[in-house]
Amino acid sequence: MTHRTMRDFLSALEQHGLLRRISRPVDRMWEPAALAKWMYQALPAEQRFGMYFENVKGTTIPLVTGALGANSAAYAVALDVEEDRVNETLGKACRNRIPPKVVESALCQEVVITGADVRLSYLPIPVWTPGKDVGPYITTNTVTKDYDTGIQNVGVYRTMVRDETSVIPNLAPGRQGHQNMLTWIGKGKVAPIAWVIGASPAVHLAAVANLPYGADEMDVAGGLLGEPVAMVKAKTVDLMVPADAEIIIEGEILLGETAMEGPFGEFAGYMGPVDPRPVVRITAITHRRDPVFYGYTSQMPPSESTTIQSMTNAGVMLQALREEMGEPSVSDLYIDLTFGGLLAHAVVAMKPGYPAHSKKVGRMIAATWPVKRVTVVDDDVDIRDHTHVEWAMNARFNPVRDTVLIDDVYFPINMDPSVRSLTSQSTMGSKIVCDATLKVDAGTFSLPPKEIMAKALDLWKEIGLPEFEIPKRAKLRIDRS
Repeated sequence: MTHRTMRDFLSALEQHGLLRRISRPVDRMWEPAALAKWMYQALPAEQRFGMYFENVKGTTIPLVTGALGANSAAYAVALDVEEDRVNETLGKACRNRIPPKVVESALCQEVVITGADVRLSYLPIPVWTPGKDVGPYITTNTVTKDYDTGIQNVGVYRTMVRDETSVIPNLAPGRQGHQNMLTWIGKGKVAPIAWVIGASPAVHLAAVANLPYGADEMDVAGGLLGEPVAMVKAKTVDLMVPADAEIIIEGEILLGETAMEGPFGEFAGYMGPVDPRPVVRITAITHRRDPVFYGYTSQMPPSESTTIQSMTNAGVMLQALREEMGEPSVSDLYIDLTFGGLLAHAVVAMKPGYPAHSKKVGRMIAATWPVKRVTVVDDDVDIRDHTHVEWAMNARFNPVRDTVLIDDVYFPINMDPSVRSLTSQSTMGSKIVCDATLKVDAGTFSLPPKEIMAKALDLWKEIGLPEFEIPKRAKLRIDRS
């Protein structure tokens, strides 16, 4: 069972040495984001950490970023499991979903700010691409609801702060938040919307899962928690929100009013477009006493948002392939930590059962999920080890025989930089499947037999050579030598 609150998680992260507190006063308009960019762009993944800015100028509320997705170790701490059990844990949560429960009182409503007292500058909302973003952005879980079914959706929609009481969320056509909005607007009704800041890790991680329309992310979050997520009625809008969150921002999508949103640094590493989006009037800010503000840092990958989206969706995809699509031959799946809801590289390990089985699985993945590249390897390859995957591509992949190209793939306008046109009109993209599984017997591995390697390891230790942990890649190869 993962941590019930963000505070519990941050405490656990600190105990694992994966959270740094920064006491120096910082300017939210550029310093936190720029420091986070250096961390993701310069430090190896295993050395990254969550950033806890204790003193943000102009507010008494601290700011945290990078904690959930500093690296795979931080993500595992969020789920309170070992790193090699992340996919298993996500799959179990998808199988055993637990609907939320309603509570009457909540930590997230210890302080309630409404009416003329609402001021977004009260919160330490950062500028995430200093010098290029148009202004501060809320980057967290966004709650909307289908008017007809009453089913809520929780997703991540970047939200531009326009002024003290209004924002412009990127509710782009085709996404569930936009569809939910239309069920209200189409009936001439103001649509409710809310932003959940600093909820349980289970809520944050479930919110980035690509689930079918109508599925409730809170059911998956309950599966991760091992118990129902406590939900409370928002104070000013018709939505249920996680009761143990640090901060909730409530609002109403105004009928017929739009404004230009953007530019904003996007997950693919380029500045996103400027487009008209709906305007939201903020109706309330509620929070715990002495709250902590949490925001995802994204933009140029690798980043926090691409890390958590890659790891969550890898687990969701693996479970669906094995149990919903009838492919138990698939043993593991990894996304390359650049997934931002589109694009990215998925690597799947499997034990092919018949000719072209691996190509079939690759095509299924490409057709079902919005990844751009799919590589299929045998189950004797460590798919999280770039060197091992590249070896499989060299030793087991014949490009003319083992490549599947899928054309006429639609990507939402401007989301794939490789297919942008000079006129900013959407052009069709494509996908590639590489089948790097073994098709012919290539002979035995060019390593000494396992027993000789074991003796050599004893000799290594006897001589006093540097200690090391045996990589999974080496174990898999030596076991077959």
